[in-house]
Amino acid sequence: MKFLIVLHDPPYGTERTYNGIRWARQLIDADGNHEVKIFMFADAVAATADGQKTPNGFYNLAKMLKGFTEKGGVVGNCGTCMDARAIADDRLVSGSHRSGMAELAEWTVWADKVINV
Repeated sequence: MKFLIVLHDPPYGTERTYNGIRWARQLIDADGNHEVKIFMFADAVAATADGQKTPNGFYNLAKMLKGFTEKGGVVGNCGTCMDARAIADDRLVSGSHRSGMAELAEWTVWADKVINV
């Protein structure tokens, strides 16, 4: 199956983005046949900023997203949301890219299931 997960919340302070990324990673691992894409809106785009430093024992969403893309997952970020938060393209974790509404629309049509977290 093909899954699209859309995330909106900030990377830290709530666990919605964290749990959405965990869910996406689990879907990829579930049977090896699932394709999974994540689209980041609003404050969720900050989760894709490389170089995050979190306390020992605390989750690091940039590292989690790198693991997700290394397994074949794809991450798109709302370009308008990135601009509003001064996140430049060269600050994104590898495997993540600037995106927009046109690609989100394509991904929505592509997906068998859309999960809005």
